[in-house]
Amino acid sequence: MAAESPASDEARRASPPRFVLVTRVDMTAPEFRKLFDAVSNWGRWDDRGRGALHHLTAARAVAAARLVRSGATITLSRPLTTEPRNDVPEPADHHMTMLPNVDIGSGSVRFAKDYIGVDYHNEGHSHIDAFCHVAFDGSFFDGTPVGSVTAQGAQAGAIDALENGLVGRGVLLDVPRARGVRWIEPGDHVFREDLEAAERQQGVRVGPGDILLVRTGHARRLTELGPWDTREAKAGLHPTAALFLAERRIAALGSDGNNDTAPSTTEGIGFPIHVLAINAMGVHLLDYLQFEDVVPHSEATGRWEFCFIAAPLRIIGGTGSPLNPIAIF
Repeated sequence: MAAESPASDEARRASPPRFVLVTRVDMTAPEFRKLFDAVSNWGRWDDRGRGALHHLTAARAVAAARLVRSGATITLSRPLTTEPRNDVPEPADHHMTMLPNVDIGSGSVRFAKDYIGVDYHNEGHSHIDAFCHVAFDGSFFDGTPVGSVTAQGAQAGAIDALENGLVGRGVLLDVPRARGVRWIEPGDHVFREDLEAAERQQGVRVGPGDILLVRTGHARRLTELGPWDTREAKAGLHPTAALFLAERRIAALGSDGNNDTAPSTTEGIGFPIHVLAINAMGVHLLDYLQFEDVVPHSEATGRWEFCFIAAPLRIIGGTGSPLNPIAIF
């Protein structure tokens, strides 16, 4: 379990990042394989490019739109980081390509332009993973061969399956709030029991077609204690939580980390939740979101469900996309 936080904000900010030894719940390779088979959606749908998005029907999207009452919109994305840090080893490249003092022959009209580039499947960048991002034992979701991804991109399971956007009911489960702590310590797991406890405390229930968002407090810990090498230690879901995801028939899963615990405690598998969600279940993952902006609004209104909208870039054959998801209340 997470250790108690320091007594004051000043103490928290003055203290270096601390890692607390937690009880590890190891999983053997045979246990993981059994779990993979238990939650697998292979062969379930003819249109395997959509996977669990089949749970997000038009009727459920309409119901999500009806959740809008006040019209308040809140970003769930982290700002792009353009300088290297311990938690962002591959920063985005942002530079100006034209300043307004350049005469391009348009008279008194001048322009400013800039360039942005990001290797977004890395620590600290808010993004979404396509099915072609994670191969396991030589296959992508639903048995698509690993050779379907070439230097020209993915021939199947690419992010353009979401070219019309991801719109549905977002449900935020605040695990630190349910545990009574400021954040879940790096290396600690979030279990099914944590998700169910958050549901009870918040008066909400995850259902079919939902975009499930799990807060660990990762972003808050970064703000209060400063950056650390998050590749080596972060809170995330325990593999057995995949049973919760499968039973509730969610359409997509997001977290303020990358959904996985680091270090992994699964034998031979570095990213077990990525394998179970994307490869076994056909569930798109949203990594490195932030919920610190939306939590105060949810607490004040008592609303932990909202209309969720995200529009990945239309990258033909892409393995994912940078993302700025929006919660609409």
